[in-house]
Amino acid sequence: MPRSLWSGIESRKIIMRIVVEGALTLQTPAHFGNGDTDDLTDMPLLVDPLDGKTPLLTGTSIAGALRSYLREREHGYGHLASKQSASVLLFGGRKSEDDGEQSPLVIDDMLGKNFGIEMRDGVRLDGKTRTASDKAKFDLQLWQAGTMFTLRFELLIRETDDTNRLKQALATALSGFNDGGITLGARKRRGYGRVQVSQWRVKTYDLTKSSGLLDWIERGDRPLDSVTPQPDIQKALGIAKLINDHRQSFCINATFSLDGSLLIRSGGGQDDRGPDMVHLHARQANGNKKPILSGTSLGGALRARALKIANTLDTSNRTQALINDVFGVEIRPGIQPSASRISVQEHVVQNARIDLVQNRVSIDRFTGGARDTALFNEQPAFGDDSTTVTIELHLGNPKPYEIGLLLLLLKDLWTGDLPLGGESSVGRGRVKGKTSTLVYQTGGTPLQWKIVANGKNLTITDGDEAILEGYATALNKHLKGVVA
Repeated sequence: MPRSLWSGIESRKIIMRIVVEGALTLQTPAHFGNGDTDDLTDMPLLVDPLDGKTPLLTGTSIAGALRSYLREREHGYGHLASKQSASVLLFGGRKSEDDGEQSPLVIDDMLGKNFGIEMRDGVRLDGKTRTASDKAKFDLQLWQAGTMFTLRFELLIRETDDTNRLKQALATALSGFNDGGITLGARKRRGYGRVQVSQWRVKTYDLTKSSGLLDWIERGDRPLDSVTPQPDIQKALGIAKLINDHRQSFCINATFSLDGSLLIRSGGGQDDRGPDMVHLHARQANGNKKPILSGTSLGGALRARALKIANTLDTSNRTQALINDVFGVEIRPGIQPSASRISVQEHVVQNARIDLVQNRVSIDRFTGGARDTALFNEQPAFGDDSTTVTIELHLGNPKPYEIGLLLLLLKDLWTGDLPLGGESSVGRGRVKGKTSTLVYQTGGTPLQWKIVANGKNLTITDGDEAILEGYATALNKHLKGVVA
C-alpha cells in the first residue's frame, strides 16, 4: 500500500499557536543595508521591492538579534549555547548541527511607517594625528529615529513541548527590545539602531478546540487590534520570571557640561544657502530635530586617545593587542576585522545654543594676511554650564586592566583634556565633568560607584575608590608585562 503524503501520526502535532505583536520605534537612526552600493551613496538602505521606498526590516535580522541576545543573557558574552539552551529550544539547532530541530518561532518581515531618510558621513581617524585617514571617507543612509515597525511573531506549541519554558524563552528574548540589549542594523555598537517597543499584544489559539482552530483559520493572519496592549512582555505572556542574566559588563554613564562650543560636521550646509559647516542634528523619536553627540564621533575620539594612553604606559609591546581587543580590528586589506567589545550611545546635546554663526578666515603664514577666497562660516553648538552632554559606554566581558583604560579615558574627558568633534585646535569640543555612575555587572550583585564634581575636585559618593585604583594599577602592570 503506497505511503500517504501526510499522516496525522507523523505530523508535528501542533496544539497551540501564540501570536505576539509589538510596536517598535527607532530611538536613534538605523541602517538596514541592502548589501550593495549605488551612484549616490556608499551604503544604501534596504527597501520594499514593490514600491522602492518603504523601509524593510527582515525577519532574519530580527531572529539573529533575538537569538544572540538570548544566548548571551543565558550563558554570558562570547559563550556558545548548549543543546539544552533556551536559544536552541526557541530558534532551532546550531550551525554545527546537521540534524538540529527547526525553530518553532515564525517571524514576519516588517514594513516601516512614519519614516524619513538622513545621510551621515563616516571617516576613519588616524590614531597618531587625529585627522582623517587617506581614502577612508564614506557616506551612508539611515532611517530616521521615529520610524515605526509592527513586529509579529507566531510561536508554535507541539504536544510534547514544555509550553512554559518556550514562553519564558520568548519573553526573555523580547525583553531585550526594552532593556537596551538589542540594537538593530549596522554600526549598532556606535549608537545606531537603538529601539524600544511601547506595547505588546498577545493572543493564544488553542487548536485542540474547534472554536480555537476556526478562530485561527479565519483570523489568524489579521492584526491583533482588538487585544488590549501591555507595556511588559513578561506580563503579556503570563511568565512569572525571566531567564537569569549571566552577562558581565562594565558601564559608564557620565554627564558633562559643554565648555565653549562643539562642532561635529554634518553632511553639508543648509541647502547651500546657510553656513558652510553646521553641527550635526538628528530627528528624535518624538519628531523634534536636535543637536547630537554621535556615537561614531565619540567612538573614534576614544579609540585615538586610548591608543595614546596605552603607548605612553607600554613597555612590553602590548598596546595594539589591547586596543584591537577592546575597540575591534579595523577593516583593512588583508586583515581579518573583528567587532568592537565596547558600545557607545548617541545622545542629544541638551540646552545648546544653535542659532549663532561664526565667521572665520584662513591666514597666510607668510604674509600674515587672509588667504584669497578662504573666508568661511560655521554654526557650531555653543554651550555653558547649563548645556549638558551625556556619554554612555558599555564594555562586555571586561578585564580589570581594560576597566582601568576606560577610567583613564573618563579622567581625560572629565578634565577637558580629551576634546570631542572637530576643530579641537581652536578650543572646540571640550567638556567638564559633572556626575558619573559606574556599574560593574558580574552576574550577581553589581558593584557601583557614583562620582560627583566638587569644584575643581571630585567626590566618590558610592563604592570603594580603592577598587577603582586597583583597575588603573592593573592597566599599568599589564602594559609593562608584570604578571599579576
